[in-house]
Amino acid sequence: MKTPIYDIKSKAVGEIELPESIFGAKRNDVLLNQVILAMRANARTPVAHTKGRGEVRGGGKKPWKQKGTGRARHGSTRSPIWRGGGTTHGPLKERDFSQKINKKTRSKALAIALSDKFRSGKMIFVNELPFKLPKTKDAKAALIGLSKVKGFEELAVRRNNAALILTGGHHQALVKSFNNMSNVLVDEVRNANPLDIMKYRYVLVVEPEASVKVLASRIEK
Repeated sequence: MKTPIYDIKSKAVGEIELPESIFGAKRNDVLLNQVILAMRANARTPVAHTKGRGEVRGGGKKPWKQKGTGRARHGSTRSPIWRGGGTTHGPLKERDFSQKINKKTRSKALAIALSDKFRSGKMIFVNELPFKLPKTKDAKAALIGLSKVKGFEELAVRRNNAALILTGGHHQALVKSFNNMSNVLVDEVRNANPLDIMKYRYVLVVEPEASVKVLASRIEK
């Protein structure tokens, strides 16, 4: 599997041989959906919380004496049957939504997501993004240049979830250049995951040789 490598001016400057196991994986929507749902569940933070009778304020004094009033017996005004009392069986912030994802399942889902983007023509390999200083102007210019590649016309104009940029290593100037662009995410390829890959319309793989080696070390184990 060979694919061209482009520069930021949309000019083909070479080719790269792609492993079949990473970019030619068989489609499996069930497995991919399972991993994505699990990742979303693992990132979920419980917020909803109701207070039980032991957490609400007040209720220390017995409302009235136990016998002789003709009324029902009560020990606290913070019982769930009282107004202002605690809540019974309400949501608690201690709830755990996390799900286990096996390593082989996760790596297989990553290969399926990468293959899906590659087959659909939404993945492009870029030799480098040479940003010496963090400048949003340079970041926009790079997207405009790459949008001239066939199939990537919306790269520079799409408002939401336009592109995921995967780099072979950490480049601070590159990350800061795209910080002001909410529709673009820059991350190292070692952190690539199916959720981000499927979330963004386009995937830009920078420093292809180094990036593919990192992916191979993660998937072909």
